[in-house]
Amino acid sequence: MPGRTLNGALDEAQARRLRQRFRKGVFVIPSLLTTANIFCGFYSVMESLAGIKALALVQMSGGLEFVIDPGFLRAATEHFDRAAIVIGFAALFDLLDGRVARMTNATSEFGLELDSIADVISFGIAPAVLAFAWGYGQIPELHNVGWAASFLFVICGALRLARFNVQARRPHPNLPPKNPKVDKKAFVGMPIPVGATMIASITHFSPTPLGYIREAHLWSLWIGPGTYSTALLILVICLAFLMISTLRYSSLKNIGVGNRNPRILIIGLALVVILIWFYSQWVLLIISTVYVSHGVLVKLWSLVKPRRAEDGHAQIEHDTKPSPEVRS
Repeated sequence: MPGRTLNGALDEAQARRLRQRFRKGVFVIPSLLTTANIFCGFYSVMESLAGIKALALVQMSGGLEFVIDPGFLRAATEHFDRAAIVIGFAALFDLLDGRVARMTNATSEFGLELDSIADVISFGIAPAVLAFAWGYGQIPELHNVGWAASFLFVICGALRLARFNVQARRPHPNLPPKNPKVDKKAFVGMPIPVGATMIASITHFSPTPLGYIREAHLWSLWIGPGTYSTALLILVICLAFLMISTLRYSSLKNIGVGNRNPRILIIGLALVVILIWFYSQWVLLIISTVYVSHGVLVKLWSLVKPRRAEDGHAQIEHDTKPSPEVRS
């Protein structure tokens, strides 16, 4: 009996050590995914710099004229396309590390801070550098304004992350109480990965640098590199302000929750993956555009809907009000 008791105690201690090791391994997995997120952001910045370097070699001196070398332009296009693609992979890793941390109950303050640093690099600095290098930075007239627009995107993204971290922690006595249902179903302000993927999807859709796109004739107007660059600059500024706004954006955390037939969700996700694989340029641009615009559309609808309800209520009261002849 004493021998069995001793063996049982040893087995229990060994099992406890194994559980502790497994627990430590589980805590490492979200951090590894966050590290992959940081690597993708750094790789995107390096690819954007490589694209700038290739563009510097596009125009080769040929006497008094400049001749565009298509080889260097093709290389710059490939660099910018890779810079946009890895931002998409960074968004995927950012989605996975949060999901894994919640599923394994491995959330921690360290992971929250590391994730914020990763988001500033991958979804703040990387898309801002990409927008400047691939887009409006090629237009001399927009160089200074574009520099300011890219910095505005970075600082607004950092402010958005700081606000999210404050809301994620337990409420402060001086802060208004949070609504758990709203916090679970929606984000306050556009998430910074969405703004980054919006810029990346546009670049992936047309990776040729905007300064070297040929002019087009549309509706009796000549649209050239300056027009495209100005439109991109305005978009970057709008994305920056959407991140620090108070608009509600769906968190998409309830997708698949409580679904009695998960086969429909699996089939839907499989179709989305297939469409992205074969038609990534169109599908990613459509998805990012729909998500960015849905917060604005929902806000506009909420402003219009009460007015319609009040107008309808007033109309009903007016119609049901008895006429003077009836009262007499």
